[in-house]
Amino acid sequence: MTGRFANIIVDISHEKVDRPFQYRIPQALCGQLAVGMAVMIPFGRGNKLIRGYVMELTDKAEYDERKLKEIASIVKGGVSAQGDAIRLAGWIKENYGSTMIAALKTVLPVKQKSKLVVKKSIHSKVDAQTAIDKSLAFEKKHQTAKARLMKALAAQPILPQTLVTGKLNITAQTLRALQQADLIEIQEENAFRNPLPHAVQSGWQRGGKKELSSNQRAIVTQIMAEFRRGIRQTYLLHGVTGSGKTEVYMELIEQIISEGRQTIMLIPEIALTYQTLVRFYQRFGERVSVMNSRLSAGERSDQFERAAKGEVDIIIGPRSALFTPFQRLGLVIIDEEHESSYKSESMPKYHAREVAGELCRIKGASLLLGSATPSLESYYRAQKGEIKLFELKERLAGGQLPQVYIEDLRDELRSGNRSIFSRRLHTLLEERLEKGEQSMLFLNRRGYAGFVSCRACGYVVKCPHCDVSLSEHTVKNRASRLVCHYCGYETPPVTNCPQCGSKYILGFRAGTQQIEELLHKEFPTARILRMDADTTKSKDSYEQILSQFANEEADILVGTQMIVKGHDFAKVTLVGILAADMSLHAGDYRAGERTFQLLTQAAGRAGRSTLAGEVVIQTYQPEHYTIIHAANQDYKGFYEEEIAYRDLMMYPPAAHMMAVLILSEDELEGEEHAKELSDRAVSRFAENRPTIIGPSAAAVGKINDVYRNVFYIKHREYQVLVDIKDNLEQFIEQAQWSRCSIQFDFNPINTY
Repeated sequence: MTGRFANIIVDISHEKVDRPFQYRIPQALCGQLAVGMAVMIPFGRGNKLIRGYVMELTDKAEYDERKLKEIASIVKGGVSAQGDAIRLAGWIKENYGSTMIAALKTVLPVKQKSKLVVKKSIHSKVDAQTAIDKSLAFEKKHQTAKARLMKALAAQPILPQTLVTGKLNITAQTLRALQQADLIEIQEENAFRNPLPHAVQSGWQRGGKKELSSNQRAIVTQIMAEFRRGIRQTYLLHGVTGSGKTEVYMELIEQIISEGRQTIMLIPEIALTYQTLVRFYQRFGERVSVMNSRLSAGERSDQFERAAKGEVDIIIGPRSALFTPFQRLGLVIIDEEHESSYKSESMPKYHAREVAGELCRIKGASLLLGSATPSLESYYRAQKGEIKLFELKERLAGGQLPQVYIEDLRDELRSGNRSIFSRRLHTLLEERLEKGEQSMLFLNRRGYAGFVSCRACGYVVKCPHCDVSLSEHTVKNRASRLVCHYCGYETPPVTNCPQCGSKYILGFRAGTQQIEELLHKEFPTARILRMDADTTKSKDSYEQILSQFANEEADILVGTQMIVKGHDFAKVTLVGILAADMSLHAGDYRAGERTFQLLTQAAGRAGRSTLAGEVVIQTYQPEHYTIIHAANQDYKGFYEEEIAYRDLMMYPPAAHMMAVLILSEDELEGEEHAKELSDRAVSRFAENRPTIIGPSAAAVGKINDVYRNVFYIKHREYQVLVDIKDNLEQFIEQAQWSRCSIQFDFNPINTY
C-alpha cells in the first residue's frame, strides 16, 4: 500500500507517547515504505532523530499538512514488524497492560539485521594436469607457496579460503599473484551462521522413525484429521513421564511439513535445547534451527532471516522463539507447558501459552500443549471442554514407574540423623555406586529464603488472611519479621514452635555446592557433577555437563530444577529429592502446584530404560496431599484437591487475579498512589464486587532507589480485570504522575 502520510509509533516506552504520530512521506521515499518498517523520524521540540515503526500508510492528513514533519530515512537493516506481528503486538498491549512499542519489541526478538557471513573459496581455472605442471615450474623457481597451492588444486579444484590461508599457509599476496596469472579465481557467497551446538552438527546421523503405539497413533490421526478439515483448536497432551510425548510431537511435525506448513516448538529451559535438538536433528536434518538468548546477535539475525525466507521448517527454543516470523505457520507445540519460564517477568508480562493461542488464531494454526503435570489453568480448561484432552498413561518402553519412598525427616532427626541425606537415600546411593548405575540428586531450591517451619513436627507459619506461608525478612537497622507477600501482614519471628514447643523452628539453609562437598566426604570415589546457575554461566556449559553425564563420565549429578526437566538418561536408576518442602511453602498460592510438578518431574527421571528406578522424597510433611499424590504420580487426585482450594480462596484458574505494581522514587508518594488506585478500583467497580488484597510494600520493597508497592485484585471474570486496568490507565494518564510508574500483571506466577 502507498500513501502520502505514515502513522508511526515512536520507539519510546512511555504512556504519554503510546499512540501513532503522523508524518509526511518525502518524495524520495514514495513507494518504498511498507507497514511495519523501521524508520528514523524527527521527534520533539529539538527534532531529535529517533526510531519508529510504520503502523499505517494513508492519503488522509489528520492535521494541517504544512505542520507535519517528514520522515528522515528508512532504517537500513532494520527488522520490520509486518501485519500479523503488529496485530499480535496490539493484542498483547490490550491484554497485558503495556505500551505499544514495548509490545512491538516483544514480537521482534531480533531488532537489527546483522551482516551475513561471507565465505570465500579458491577455484582453479586450469585442469588438473596443467595445475601439476605449474606446480613443478614454481618449485624450480623456489616459489614454494605457489607450488603448494597449485598441487592442492590439482587434487581438489575448489578449496575453502580458510583452509588455504590456514592449513596451507598461503598469503594474500600469493593469491593476488596467481589471480593476475589467471590460474585461480576467488569466489564469494553469503552464508548463514549455524547456531546448532558443534556436538549436534558433528555427531548426528539421520535415524529412522520409532514405531508409534496405538494410543500415540490415534492422537496424531485425530489432530491431523481435524487440521486437514480446517479445524483449528487447542489440544492438551497429558502423558506420564517417559510416555513418548516427543514422538507424538515429531510425527505431527512431519505431517504438518508435508502439508507445506511450519512449526514452532517451545521448550521451557535452554538446558533442554541440546537433547531436544539432537533428537529433532536426527529426524529432520538441516530444516531444524534454534532461537534462544544464548545465541550471538548474528546467529539470531540469521535464523530470523532464514525463517522469514522459508529456509527452515522447525524452530526450537524457549519463550522468545514464539515470535519467529514464519509465513506458513501450521502448528505451535509448547512442551512442559506448566513451566513458569513461559511467563515473561518484564513488561509486557505476557504468558507464552496465551499469546500462542492468539498467534495460532491469527495464523490459522493449531496449538498443542504437552506435560506430565499440566498447569491447573490448562487442565481446568480441558475439564470445562474449552480445549481437547489426550492422555498417555503408560511409559513408551513398557517400563514401570519408579518405586517411590517418602522419608520423614522428623523421624530422622529424632533418631539422631542430622545429615541432609536420610538413611535410606545414603544406602541406595552406595548400592548404585557398587552396581555402576547413576543417580541424580535434586535440591528443591524454590522459595529458598522463604518459609519458616518446625523440624520436629513440620508446622509452618502461615498468614491468617491469605493461607500462604509467611516469609522471613531481615531489614537493615530493623528486627527480622515474618511477612505475607500478598496482603503485607507482619508478625515477629517465633523462637519456639507454637504447635509442639520445639526450638528447631527456622528457615532452611543448604545449597548445591554444600551437597557436592558432603557427597565427596561420604563417597570419596564417586564422580560428581554439579549443575546450577554457577556452573552453567558459559555458552556451552549446559551441553558439556549433560554430555558428560549421558556418556557415563559421572556417577552422581547434583542440581536444581534444571536437571529434572525432560532429560532422559538410561543408566539413572535413583533420584533423591532433597528438601521437598522448600517450594511447598514458597509464600504464594501456586506453591502446592509447583511442588507437585517438580517432584513428579524429578521422580520421572528414574528408571526410564529397562533398569528399574527408585525415588526418595525427603520431607518434613509426609502427610501433605501434594507429597502423597506426587509419590503416587496421581495428577488427577492432586488436581481435585488443589482446585477445591483455589475455588474456595478465589485464586486462578477458578478466578482471575491482577497484580498492580506501583514504582516511585518517593516512598510516601508511592504509598499514597497505591492507596488511591486501589480505592478507585473498589469505588468505580463496586457493582462488580472485586476482591482487593493490599496495598502493601512489595516483597522487595526497594530496587535501585525506587520504592515498590503492590495490590492484587481478584474476580471470577477476566474481562472485569481488563476493564479495571483500562480505567486505571486512563486515570494515571490524566493524573500525570511524574515520579511514578505502574505495571500490571494478569494471573501473576510470582508474588511481588
